[in-house]
Amino acid sequence: MSTSFPVIPENVPQTRGGLSQWLGKKSLDLAGWQLKGSFPNESKLMVIVAPHTSNWDFMVGLAVKWALNLKVSFLGKDALFKGPLGWWMRKLGGIAIDRSAPHGVVGQMVDEFSSREQLMLVIAPEGTRKKVKEWKKGFMFIARDAKIPVLPVEFDFKRKRIIFHPTYHIGEDVEGQLKDIKALFNAENARRPHCF
Repeated sequence: MSTSFPVIPENVPQTRGGLSQWLGKKSLDLAGWQLKGSFPNESKLMVIVAPHTSNWDFMVGLAVKWALNLKVSFLGKDALFKGPLGWWMRKLGGIAIDRSAPHGVVGQMVDEFSSREQLMLVIAPEGTRKKVKEWKKGFMFIARDAKIPVLPVEFDFKRKRIIFHPTYHIGEDVEGQLKDIKALFNAENARRPHCF
């Protein structure tokens, strides 16, 4: 069964196709992955990807990024953006974060979202591949304060599915909405279930 790919709406940040798109589609198809759900027509979006338990998550995510021509950004500490490595990190979509800034990471990202016409930020809410009790909540506060939706994306290694869940608009009940979002993800679907 060949992989079917969702139509990416016009407002979504995208790159040009070409070899990377072909490679992404071919990789997902040959590995037997299916993409489920639809992509929201949003120019600014917080994408959270879980469960994050293995380095394979990055490889699958990269294949999806390429296959769908998604122009994604990620966060990195500012030290990674100095010198020759800095150009490459920015080219890949990296955004330098100064953890010592007075208005913190949340404030920096709210400013970043307000200064751009398009921005799709992708993060793993666990913050690590190891098992954690609590997810990091910064993405919720960024989404709430920047007034952008959160798109939960699930990596289901058990059934080889990438699931685009419905978006969430974060209000004042951050804890309640975080609980609802976490309930979408199942440990048994992780590459390493004991780590989720």
